[in-house]
Amino acid sequence: MLAELYIKDFAIITELRLEFQPGFNVLTGETGAGKSIIIDAMELLLGGRADSTFIRAGTNAARVEGVFSVAAPTQALLNPVLEAEGLDDPDDTSIITIGRELRASGRNINRINGRTVNLTILRQVGQALIDIHGQSEHLSLLNTKAHLGLVDRFAGVLANRQAFADTVKTLNKVRRDLKTLLDGERDAAQQADLLSFQVDEISAAELVEGEDVELKAERTRLANAEKLASLAEEAIQFGSEGAASDGDMQPSAIDLLGSIVSALERLARVDESQMVHHDQAQTLFDQLTELLRDVQDYRDEIEFNSTRLNEVEERLLLIDTLKRKYGDTITDILAHASDASAQLDRITHSDAHIAKLQAAETELLKTLGKKGVELTKARQIAGATLSKGVMQELQDLRMDRAQFAVDVRQVADENGAILPDGQRVAFDATGIDRVEFLVAPNPGEGLKPMVKVASGGETARLMLSLKGVLTKVDDTETLIFDEIDQGIGGRIGATVGEKLWRLARSHQVLCITHLPQMAGYGDVHFKVEKHIVDERTSTTVRPLGYDERVHEIAQMLGTDTLATQTSAIEILNMVGTLKAA
Repeated sequence: MLAELYIKDFAIITELRLEFQPGFNVLTGETGAGKSIIIDAMELLLGGRADSTFIRAGTNAARVEGVFSVAAPTQALLNPVLEAEGLDDPDDTSIITIGRELRASGRNINRINGRTVNLTILRQVGQALIDIHGQSEHLSLLNTKAHLGLVDRFAGVLANRQAFADTVKTLNKVRRDLKTLLDGERDAAQQADLLSFQVDEISAAELVEGEDVELKAERTRLANAEKLASLAEEAIQFGSEGAASDGDMQPSAIDLLGSIVSALERLARVDESQMVHHDQAQTLFDQLTELLRDVQDYRDEIEFNSTRLNEVEERLLLIDTLKRKYGDTITDILAHASDASAQLDRITHSDAHIAKLQAAETELLKTLGKKGVELTKARQIAGATLSKGVMQELQDLRMDRAQFAVDVRQVADENGAILPDGQRVAFDATGIDRVEFLVAPNPGEGLKPMVKVASGGETARLMLSLKGVLTKVDDTETLIFDEIDQGIGGRIGATVGEKLWRLARSHQVLCITHLPQMAGYGDVHFKVEKHIVDERTSTTVRPLGYDERVHEIAQMLGTDTLATQTSAIEILNMVGTLKAA
């Protein structure tokens, strides 16, 4: 429920803090005192149109804040939204604060639990907390789109409706895939030729992972064969044959190392501690011998093969050409070939894929038709029960000859859901039905859409009747009624007041009224007053005690006299007796 409302520098309100109570809260006051401005502020708080004219003259910003004490069902509804946006308060999920600030600069700030949010989130949360009913477009029950949801909650078919929506989601994916294939058929032949060429070209190359690296190394060896052989021969000569210097042959490295091994062997015979050095020298001798043998083998294998060099160059050129076309590495090229082959397979077998998807589409449309008919039957039964209940309520409100009906109908669509009898009807995520409330306020008039009912009094009574019947499925905790008494008299006003009070047993109800008979049913009574101080107009609101209520209701009856005070007391006593019963 709305626990506290704070308004600052909004229109003629300088600063106002209201603490509302559970039950039936009524606000009264003279015309122009600012009652409707309070409703305007609440509508702004819930995400209504931001108009800079709301900012009080001489100030830079207007601010509206609401503190809500939230019951468990509403917490369950809103917690996923708040958690997803990082707006939840883990310490206390039962309190939600909403704030909105209008600045003269044109910038508007929206907050939930003290954190800035966009307007869409503010509206989503706000609409779950408060429902405002008035003589304008804000009357939710006069929004045709809301009728279906109300009937479905009344019928208890929300789970069935979700199952229908899930099937629609599956169908939409099938249709997207089918459209992609059908659109692609125009270019299928040309695309198939290209893909086939690419697959054949890569396949013919018979690429092997890493072969380009090996080929480049082989090319280097073939191109430098003579130089490599010369360098190897030089290494062998120094190692095993020695080298000439000044006409004399110098000993080879292997000979010198052999001499070292021999000398260390003799040394170790005398001093055994030097055997470790002899062993090290012997190891070096053996390693050098093996090294020279390997270099000789390498030298013997070197040959200048121009034919093989040309083969290697051609192979590398082919690989480079494929890299320019299909990827930077052989891995990329092979992956491209795999993808192209898969695409080619899909195109080659597209007729089979299309036929399969078309069959799936037909089956899903039949499933939607079957599920849709089940929803329709449940809605028709609920609509009949709802209509009966509303007309009973209307009798209490002196509209005993009025008629009310819930129109549940379908619209033909050649691409729509397939009903069991073969008919095709339009559908969306909610089902196959178009639901609308119809009324005939007076005898002899045909049923017409509720949104076209002109009389303000009739609209108010119809709305209240609907609320009375739908109260068990209406999850919104706080209901605000802005001058619901417009167009009705005192006798009906007393009945409306009683119904609002009874509605307040399951909801928090806030009501602005001019009828004393309605005001008498309030559990809490606020008076809205306008004052002029220093040539500035300002609105104040204060709760009334019993004696003040007597004078206020007497004033609403005409003038505050002894006679009207007596009448006011009679109204309060009558209401008190009824409430105590």
